[in-house]
Amino acid sequence: MLNVAITTSLYNSAKRVTTLKDRILSLAWGDPNIRKRNTSTWKQVGHPLKVHTGITTHPAGALVASASTDSHIRLYWLSDRRKLCTSCVTFSVNGKHILSRCQDEIISQRAVSKDALPEKPASKAQVSSSKILAIDTKSVTIQPSPILNSTSGAIYANSCKAKLEKMLWEDALFDAQKVIELEPSSHVGYQLKHAALHGAQRYSEAIEASKMMLAKLASAHVIQIRKLREKHVSPCKAEDLIRKVIDVQLDTAPLRLLDTATGLLCDREAQISAFKTTTAYHELLSSMMTHPDLPMERVTEVVATYFRYVMLSHRWGDNEPLLHDIQGEIVYKLKPAGGLVKLQSFCKLARRSGYRWAWVDTCCIDQNNHVELQKSLNSTFAWYRRSALTVVYLSDVPPSSKAGALAKSDWNTRGWTVPEFLAPKTIRFYQQDWTPYLDDDSPNHKESVEIMHELEDATGIDTRALVAFQPGMRDAREKLQWASTRVTTIPEDVAYSLFGIFGIQLPILYGENAQNALGRLLQEIVARSGDITALDWVGQPSEFNSCLPAHISSYAVPPCAIPHLSEDQIQTAVSSLRHAVTVGQASTLHDRLENMTAPRFANCRLRLPCIVFPVTAVRRRPGPAQETLFTYEVKADGLDDLLVTTEEKLIQFSRLRPTRQTFLLVRPWDRRLLELPNFSDDADSLGGQSEPEYFSSSPREEELAESHSRALRLIARLGQPFGAFLLAQQRGGEYKRIASDHNIIAQVKDVTSVHSMMDIKSLEIL
Repeated sequence: MLNVAITTSLYNSAKRVTTLKDRILSLAWGDPNIRKRNTSTWKQVGHPLKVHTGITTHPAGALVASASTDSHIRLYWLSDRRKLCTSCVTFSVNGKHILSRCQDEIISQRAVSKDALPEKPASKAQVSSSKILAIDTKSVTIQPSPILNSTSGAIYANSCKAKLEKMLWEDALFDAQKVIELEPSSHVGYQLKHAALHGAQRYSEAIEASKMMLAKLASAHVIQIRKLREKHVSPCKAEDLIRKVIDVQLDTAPLRLLDTATGLLCDREAQISAFKTTTAYHELLSSMMTHPDLPMERVTEVVATYFRYVMLSHRWGDNEPLLHDIQGEIVYKLKPAGGLVKLQSFCKLARRSGYRWAWVDTCCIDQNNHVELQKSLNSTFAWYRRSALTVVYLSDVPPSSKAGALAKSDWNTRGWTVPEFLAPKTIRFYQQDWTPYLDDDSPNHKESVEIMHELEDATGIDTRALVAFQPGMRDAREKLQWASTRVTTIPEDVAYSLFGIFGIQLPILYGENAQNALGRLLQEIVARSGDITALDWVGQPSEFNSCLPAHISSYAVPPCAIPHLSEDQIQTAVSSLRHAVTVGQASTLHDRLENMTAPRFANCRLRLPCIVFPVTAVRRRPGPAQETLFTYEVKADGLDDLLVTTEEKLIQFSRLRPTRQTFLLVRPWDRRLLELPNFSDDADSLGGQSEPEYFSSSPREEELAESHSRALRLIARLGQPFGAFLLAQQRGGEYKRIASDHNIIAQVKDVTSVHSMMDIKSLEIL
């Protein structure tokens, strides 16, 4: 208390005050002496230095300069002096120059000679020793500053800048306040005050200081100073810029999130309001106001870090809390019963992991709002993909379980969990008591070889796809097989849960029935990708379209596996075909197939490009009277005879006893048989091409030979067994597919009989 009183008295009576290590140097009103005082006892130390009007210390701490009424500057090693100039003096920030002002109002700058500068800060012994320091008296005249009118203000501003460089925030703030007191109409003091407050992490106060700085700049009389306003960003503009980044960030985030800090469910505006109360927001706002060149990447990084969220993947249980159960309530204060225990535990886990926001499908979606439900279900895959972490809760896996428990969990049978573990980049599995599965504390279980191998065995999904899955139409048949054994509480969800995996957004129409929902999904896959592998299934036909299955379980049977010809086998076949098939026949077939349109699927109707083989006879094989499956011998032009087993009763006929109804065996056209190059791959290799070789034959002859070779290679592939569809013509001329209990594998009789493969057309299938 005594020290505080002495300090206050000293500052109140002092004309100039400066510090040096554990000493304070003061110059009092009416007393021309510089007096050294101990900062602990405040007692005078040594003899005073006489005849002075202003003092300052060198940044290194060893030198003291003073101005006096006899028009001289004196530079001391505390006790010695040399005459230089007059009235007011300060050291430059780097300590290499002395600035002084004389009666003529001209500020002079003089360099301190290297001999005068100590190699290291002076010790107490050096401070008391005597030495006269030499000064380079060559001066450089500097015109009075248009920004600060008083030299005292410039001295404090200079001192403040030096302290800012040393991160002495509170000392810098003191000097900045002095500049404001001496120059109340200047922006400089507020600019320095902002820097000091920002450095001290007092961002709200820094923002206010910045606002004052902008106001001073706007009201300045000097045009050059007013123009400085253009180098700064107004608070409103800074807030708008941050808000735009926030909107972009939240546009791809869930509509509602749980605040793990407060336990409240927040919509987007509530999330933004919470952000605006944080230190991170005020720091960003403070930085942008004075640094208009602040990279937007930095703003995006701060916003993205704050709004990171954790998603929960789980098996719904009894009494799960819904939106109306927790809206306006603090989750942590609700009675822990039923699904609320899981919700509370999840929020606490997310909070302990350092995440502010969390999402659970049970209570973060308004199930009664159709528009919101539509958007949420179509966005769920993207939300899981962009999550900072996805937590998988295995409610039926007891603590300390061994490897294999994950594969047996009921969670592993549900339809929605497929996208929930494929989409995220970071995932962690937790047991019944919320401890990590297999006691694996690693930050990402997708990097756990043991857990991923177990999941691969349980799901049939390759580890590479589990770890780095990419949504889209590619490998559609394989993806459908992944979901073929999954079940959902609501039948339509079997299809809806797969929208994100294929990168598809379609209307959510609960009540349309599972066949229609699956049909719309498959129709979109074929229409957008042209991939006909989705038509490769065994089972019941769909009412949506006979070329599609009624149930996704029809994809559980592996796709039709036809042995591929090796390159040697192809070359052997091509050699034999050269003597049996003319160039014209081969080229005609190749050109017709190459120009076939892609499959088109719309309004439940499929236009399928095919190679058509007319059926000439259908004869039923004898079987039990009460049989539900019927086996038929089928003959078709150009194909070997084959057997078809189906639940449908077919009309029996032959060439001798024809029927009005037309039956066809068709080969769905697959453009991959053309062996077209992948131009994206070729582009990468262009730079490594060698010089072209020159042959004696003409380019035209080479082109014809190459074209003939491609056509023969195609015929060789068409001569291999293929998966065929049996179609029955309807009254309107369209066709329906006859479903079989197994893949119909057809074989061309004679690969050289090109004419038998010339019936190429697109058929409309209902």
